Amino acid sequence: MQPSLDGVLVADFSRVLAGPLCTMVLADLGAEVVKVERPDGGDDTRHWGPPYVEEGSTYYLGLNRGKRSLALDLGDPADVALARELARRADVVVESFRPGLMARWGLDHETVARDNPGVVTCSISAFGSGEAAARLPGYDLLLQAMSGLMSVTGEPDGRPLKVGAALIDMVCGLHAAIGVLAALRARDRDGAGQRIEVNLMDSALAGLLNQGSAHVLAGVVPGRLGNRHPSITPYETFRAADGELAVACGNDAIFARLCAAIERPALATDERFATNSARLEHRDALGAELEARFATLPAAEWVTRLTDAGVPAGPIHDVAQAFAFAEELGLEPVVEVDGVRTVRSPLRLSGTPVEVRRRPPRLGEHSAALREWLSSPAPPGPPPAG
Repeated sequence: MQPSLDGVLVADFSRVLAGPLCTMVLADLGAEVVKVERPDGGDDTRHWGPPYVEEGSTYYLGLNRGKRSLALDLGDPADVALARELARRADVVVESFRPGLMARWGLDHETVARDNPGVVTCSISAFGSGEAAARLPGYDLLLQAMSGLMSVTGEPDGRPLKVGAALIDMVCGLHAAIGVLAALRARDRDGAGQRIEVNLMDSALAGLLNQGSAHVLAGVVPGRLGNRHPSITPYETFRAADGELAVACGNDAIFARLCAAIERPALATDERFATNSARLEHRDALGAELEARFATLPAAEWVTRLTDAGVPAGPIHDVAQAFAFAEELGLEPVVEVDGVRTVRSPLRLSGTPVEVRRRPPRLGEHSAALREWLSSPAPPGPPPAG
């Protein structure tokens, strides 16, 4: 079937994570993505390892499938001219340079749009395009620290912790992809392109979700609760006889089923625990009651009992166990293209299925063909297949 973004050409000047994730999503949806990289090393993530496999850094490989690589030296006027021609032919231009650099090369939205009025440009930055923001470096760790996310992650009496994956870069990259899709839809309707700006700080604050709205609406400054939830309980992890399990009770009815499943039905009618508000007020006492009971049996047995009783519960998997579990569910979480294994896109479209068409490219792998294409008159649309 024809992919959703078939015929859409994306000029990808981004690097590291947020931008490459955005353009990989677009590639998964059928766009033709040309990844522009500096000749002396390319995207930084090509060198972020270990782990490495034969094809390169697993970090880079996980973010760049479905693309072609064009090595350009943007300090060379001839290569800048090719970059401008690529932008002139593109439907979408994505970049994550420091504010002002794209304008220096004549690749900013206003300049590109003079010859390509339908172009959609997406600028990804750390803290926005303001003068003060432009001086601040943007790495996910710093954003987790500066956005407040680390302040609510970790044990109450422990150090602030970062999330174990680059969460803010991911949220930003997905917001960028959403913005591109919205702008393309508007262009289909109105015929005009537009500029999109996305930054890590805005994405981080939006990603705080209920923690952010608690502050904005009620003035709350939340702190660290370990694996506990600020507004629901029990919604946390508990130690069983041989490990830990996660239990999520989102309402009073589920809590009552939990009490019956652990053979402590009286807890559900105890005035300290009968409602969520009461449970939050007495959460330490409730936690002690539940932990004492969970300590009597292995985690797997509790997960089975609770699941059978309609109580959301699960084991704490490591990454290998998580992929194996997804396989057991029939999700087929890994796909292989040209010998490179990659994590399957979570998007499942019935009419225009996601397809990984290319393995991640080697640095400059497609430079010769793309340079020839950009140097020659060409009809509208993506470069020839290859």
